Amino acid sequence: MEEARQTADPAQAEKQAVLRALSAAVKLVGGMVDAHTEVVLHDLSRPERSVVAIENGHVSGRRLGDAILGGPAGDRGFAAIEQAMRQGGAEPALVSGYHTLSRDGRRLLSASAVFKTAAGEPFAALCLNSDRSQLEAALACLQALVGRAPPPPRAAPEPPAMDEAMRDIIAQALDDKPLARMKKADKKQAVAQMLEQGLFIVKGGVERAAEALGVSRYTIYNYLDEIRGAAAEDEA
Repeated sequence: MEEARQTADPAQAEKQAVLRALSAAVKLVGGMVDAHTEVVLHDLSRPERSVVAIENGHVSGRRLGDAILGGPAGDRGFAAIEQAMRQGGAEPALVSGYHTLSRDGRRLLSASAVFKTAAGEPFAALCLNSDRSQLEAALACLQALVGRAPPPPRAAPEPPAMDEAMRDIIAQALDDKPLARMKKADKKQAVAQMLEQGLFIVKGGVERAAEALGVSRYTIYNYLDEIRGAAAEDEA
């Protein structure tokens, strides 16, 4: 019954068609790039289990059904989603050539494309994360040549659960600042950092931020409006 309703919805049908096409592209690209480049597709309508297609998931330690917050740290793909929401229109939002960190500290070169419906709603993100740690491989080779065994390979850690990831984002934004001493500017800055890390893509993110900052949900929404408005003015 639910599937029939979704099929009858032209916007939903459009999203599913694009997601199917992008899933095929993930498999195609994943078969062409080297084993150190992850290709991953996110369904933004379900951030708690957003990964719907992935190749070379060992790069970030992710697999199908993982949450969008379980990816590399410092992912500017969240900024691309924000940009897509502000700009409107159906053109994809692209951000490339930026660096992220894997959960075990490896530096990755990343790129993201956010796809939108004809009405301008972001619904899918296609991301590439490439492990560029060639210098570490070269060092291991030199160590082997001089008779020293290279260090054992590090296994990619399990991505954090959604609740743990949300707690980490909030904790990093607060940075151990005493809540009683935080002024509006401090709280707004913390909200901006949470926004950048994708907290508000996830259901319950606003409520968690409000509780952590000792303000109402409406205050968080006001901060977000101010932050997004300032970003739009900077782009104009």
